[in-house]
Amino acid sequence: MIAENKLNAKDILDKNFKTAMRGYNQEEVDEFLDIIIQDYEFFNQQIDQLIKENQALKSRTEHTRTRMAPSNHQVNYDILKRVSNLEKAVFGKKYTSE
Repeated sequence: MIAENKLNAKDILDKNFKTAMRGYNQEEVDEFLDIIIQDYEFFNQQIDQLIKENQALKSRTEHTRTRMAPSNHQVNYDILKRVSNLEKAVFGKKYTSE
């Protein structure tokens, strides 16, 4: 399960900091927050892409698994063929030796 973000790009963009007498340079803080916003947007796109890829792979795996599983009809046919060959091997020799 994926944890939800506590922040999104808009939250970071709209964040206001109180100014103090010897506070931070507001332009420098804004530039840094802009970089953080870009990272958040990039990471969210990556997460969305990976979720879609993961779902597609799970779907393909399930499809392959169901396609590879032998049907009951095929299994029953194989068993009957083996039994028939066994009967021929056991009883066929017995009848031919008499």
